[in-house]
Amino acid sequence: MMDRKGGRGPQHGRDREDRDSEFVDKLVHINRVAKVVKGGRRFGFAALVVVGDQKGRVGFGHGKAREVPEAIRKATEAAKRNLVKVPLREGRTLHHDVTGHHGAGRVVLRAAPPGTGIIAGGPMRAVFETLGIQDVVAKSLGSSNPYNMVRATFDALRHEDSPRGVAARRGKKVSEIVSRRRDGAGDGAAQPEA
Repeated sequence: MMDRKGGRGPQHGRDREDRDSEFVDKLVHINRVAKVVKGGRRFGFAALVVVGDQKGRVGFGHGKAREVPEAIRKATEAAKRNLVKVPLREGRTLHHDVTGHHGAGRVVLRAAPPGTGIIAGGPMRAVFETLGIQDVVAKSLGSSNPYNMVRATFDALRHEDSPRGVAARRGKKVSEIVSRRRDGAGDGAAQPEA
């Protein structure tokens, strides 16, 4: 039993390093907070970090500590625990336009043709870069608080759906869903008979 445990330890650590190396993390916001105590003020730091594998998985985390590096480490750990998978079209953009809300924050994300790049503000840009999206147009409406913007962006990304997912849910073929998208959803000609 002892040998097995000893043999597993280093291997387990190596797997974790491999998993950590595949992720890209971006510091979105750092906030200095003060707690007033008897001797004066005691400062702490709060960090907001976005983590992704640039292949369709992304997560965000929040960490608080007395020192900046420790706050960032905690936030990164939290982000890795809260990863979401987002379906991407051709691995570069969204399948369809989508909106997201969180509190007073509202964001609109739009799919874009190749070569557009990431047209988005600070916190949203960090999410798209770590997610692996290359072409997207995004607009933030309402709150400019980074926490609300990131949460609203994640709300929008959770509503993102692929043609394969829609086809499976509706019991149709993927080709039917995609051809209707190209022809225009408003056309009566592309509608199959009931």
